[in-house]
Amino acid sequence: MAALHKAKIETSHGLRTCFEVIKHRRGKKDLVARFGGIPLKQDRRAAIRDPAPVWVPSPRKELLKRLLTRECELCETGATVAVHQVPSLKELGKPGTGQPAWAALMAKMRRKTLIVCAACHDLIHTEPVAHAA
Repeated sequence: MAALHKAKIETSHGLRTCFEVIKHRRGKKDLVARFGGIPLKQDRRAAIRDPAPVWVPSPRKELLKRLLTRECELCETGATVAVHQVPSLKELGKPGTGQPAWAALMAKMRRKTLIVCAACHDLIHTEPVAHAA
């Protein structure tokens, strides 16, 4: 196979040996596949010119927007906030009179996270959901 496809081609660096396959087509240009034929000499004056990376803006996630407002979603005071999270919405239980205000708000927003101040966060952990599903 090597002897069948061996070819010599003229490059800007002179005559080079390579492997070449030419597919002749009627009425169209020939298809040429070449392997090799490149000079293996080091160019000491060559410089690497990588383009600067382009920053692509991506939309912020909703949770980040809610955190950056720095406002408690339960008592609506501006303070240092934290995130309260439940594993799933079904753990909030069924809506009703026995459901705490924080659980009702999370169920209404249909979010597993709630941005709350430290006082509200302590209140959430002392007042668990009574009738989880």
